[in-house]
Amino acid sequence: MIYSMTGYGKSVLQLPSKKITIEIKSLNSKSLDLNTRMPSIYREKELDIRKLVGLKLERGKVDFSIFAEITGEETTSQINTPVVKQYIKQLKAIVDSNEIELLKMAVRFPDALNTERTDIDEDEWQAILNEIELALENINIYRLDEGKVLEQDFKNRIQTISSLLDDVIAIDPERITAVRERLLKGVEELKEKFDENRFEQELVYYIEKYDITEEKVRLKNHLNYFLSALDSEDSNGKKLGFISQEIGREINTIGSKSNYASMQQLVVQMKDELEKIKEQLLNVL
Repeated sequence: MIYSMTGYGKSVLQLPSKKITIEIKSLNSKSLDLNTRMPSIYREKELDIRKLVGLKLERGKVDFSIFAEITGEETTSQINTPVVKQYIKQLKAIVDSNEIELLKMAVRFPDALNTERTDIDEDEWQAILNEIELALENINIYRLDEGKVLEQDFKNRIQTISSLLDDVIAIDPERITAVRERLLKGVEELKEKFDENRFEQELVYYIEKYDITEEKVRLKNHLNYFLSALDSEDSNGKKLGFISQEIGREINTIGSKSNYASMQQLVVQMKDELEKIKEQLLNVL
């Protein structure tokens, strides 16, 4: 079971005098890169939010937002009457306009409004915290659904590599025969007498250098290990990345040892599938 790092979660809470909207978006990242946006009144809770998001999402480039929309009569802003009157008085001295237009201008000036600092109501915050947890659950559901799509893609590509490996195994005896014949033909073209026993010894040594038996076995094991890691309870994209590196090493070694066009073509196809796996692994939690 794997989780994608791409996800979106949203939750809406209707309070008596305001509507609170929680939005969480995430993309892939090597670590947790959390950006928060919220009304200033909730800033004192930011560290608690960061701990909760880190615990639930672990990794990813995460944008966390709290939007508050006043729907009732509650407000923390009051008109600073003495200041506004003073602005109007000064404006009258320089602008020939009616009272309404002067008032419109005055309220835009600094200190025309007083904003009272209020403490967070704990019951209200607990309700908001519950909505944050719900939004986190929603984004994890999204991540899991995306992970299922990635998991099926990985299984398909690993199966393709495994099938290509079977083809490599099938043509390996043919490759050895072709290499042997090519070497023998090269020696005969020299039109020189040679010690057949010594030639056989050198041929065995040469062919052993190009033997890929160990690589075939290790590659098959790595492919099976990748599939078993996919089915584990925890999502571990880094572990899958390490296994894919080992798969790549064996494929590359087979390619360098093959010395046979048909096998090298199969190796190229395996590399192509593996590169697509590596690209997708960047998005796995």
